[in-house]
Amino acid sequence: MSSSVPRLVIAAPSSGSGKTTVATGLMAAFTARGLAVSPHKVGPDYIDPGYHALATGRVGRNLDAYLCGPELVAPLFLHGARGCDLAVVEGVMGLYDGAAGEGELASTAHVAKLLRAPVVLVVDASSQSRSVAALVHGFASWDPQVRVGGVILNKVGSDRHEELLREALDSSGVPVLGALRRVAQVDTPSRHLGLVPVAERQAAAVEAVEAMAAQVAQGCDLAALEGLARTAGALPGGSAPWTPASLTHHPTRSAERPGAGPDRPHTDRPEPPAERRAPVVAVAGGPAFTFSYAEHTELLAAAGAEVVTFDPLRDERLPEGTAGLVIGGGFPEVYAAELSANEPLRKAVADLAVSGAPVAAECAGLLYLCRELDGRPMCGVLDATARMTERLTLGYRDAVAVGDSVLAPAGTRMRGHEFHRTVVEPGAGAAPAWGVRVPVRRVEGFVQQGVHASYLHTHWASEPGVARRFVERCRTS
Repeated sequence: MSSSVPRLVIAAPSSGSGKTTVATGLMAAFTARGLAVSPHKVGPDYIDPGYHALATGRVGRNLDAYLCGPELVAPLFLHGARGCDLAVVEGVMGLYDGAAGEGELASTAHVAKLLRAPVVLVVDASSQSRSVAALVHGFASWDPQVRVGGVILNKVGSDRHEELLREALDSSGVPVLGALRRVAQVDTPSRHLGLVPVAERQAAAVEAVEAMAAQVAQGCDLAALEGLARTAGALPGGSAPWTPASLTHHPTRSAERPGAGPDRPHTDRPEPPAERRAPVVAVAGGPAFTFSYAEHTELLAAAGAEVVTFDPLRDERLPEGTAGLVIGGGFPEVYAAELSANEPLRKAVADLAVSGAPVAAECAGLLYLCRELDGRPMCGVLDATARMTERLTLGYRDAVAVGDSVLAPAGTRMRGHEFHRTVVEPGAGAAPAWGVRVPVRRVEGFVQQGVHASYLHTHWASEPGVARRFVERCRTS
């Protein structure tokens, strides 16, 4: 595909400025105009992509230069944007805010530079007038490699307020491409980890996205924004779409050589007989388990699995023929009573784990496998308890596999992300999953039989051998 797909990065000076409203509204407004829009989100956020998917009818995808490495940002972007007319990338935090202590790494500015994409700065103008020009000038001039191509003024109080803001920005050299008033129905509810996911409020989320689209279409110059998107430069030479089918055959990184490059030799295995049925990998979904990257299921399928989604809130049994189980992140603490009440499924999960079948659990999945969560019985696979706390644990992590597991050999280096307000006691089993540095070294998670359970969210595109290894274990366990 062409590496010059039109694209915009929607950024802001800080969190809370209105990036999600503008980005989602633009996606929906451009889609309503008949364009095929590719939705993307900078960073490890799982919730915003759900709203992006509603707006565009396409899978929302993440671009994370920390979890996947800068070298994979353009390929993953091209994979998601295949066949699209336009791409909209929602940023994370403030434009120049990246991984703590890592400079620009994984910031919106970093990703914009990797994509050679123009940036639209969303400014909360609710408490300023002429000062907006100084703010925009500072952001536009801070890094000459970041091209701020326009401003959208958000939370504008009145026509007179808008007039003052536009006058102030006339001499900034950055055009105003939109001005949005505060509209109550565009607000989306939040709780302890951010917005409430789409899966938990489907009808209301549809209405919210429609309201965002209407507000953006009314208050923004869509033609000018589309024109700006078409000024994006070609991606760096050699950029090609990420392809899960080929990457599942790459070797796993070793501890001695973290990062890209040759490591362990790969011995090709003969293709399985045509009549051999693909192993069924059950993937938890529904309102309680909404955190997942689309690339994970694509990698599992490319490795030869039949991926079947089930809902632990409603389904009383695992999918027929389940040979492996993946339980991602989400909000089990919100649905603890319902999850606990589904005793048949809890028993089925426990029986599968006892059988030695591969089970990969991240964050919410870890809580679900514990003996109990906030005093309510869970699956009891792990001899540990989980509970909600007031403390937010948040941040990127460098991790190394402590021992062999269904996901990776001992010594495998990966990068992960933690985001939760719960605590598991004990925090690690006799065989921990990962050794991490945060900033002091510690071990965390559990490896027992075929179970790999951890608080860390990882992006398997950075280590495609994870999916291949997991599916191979499904075939042999």
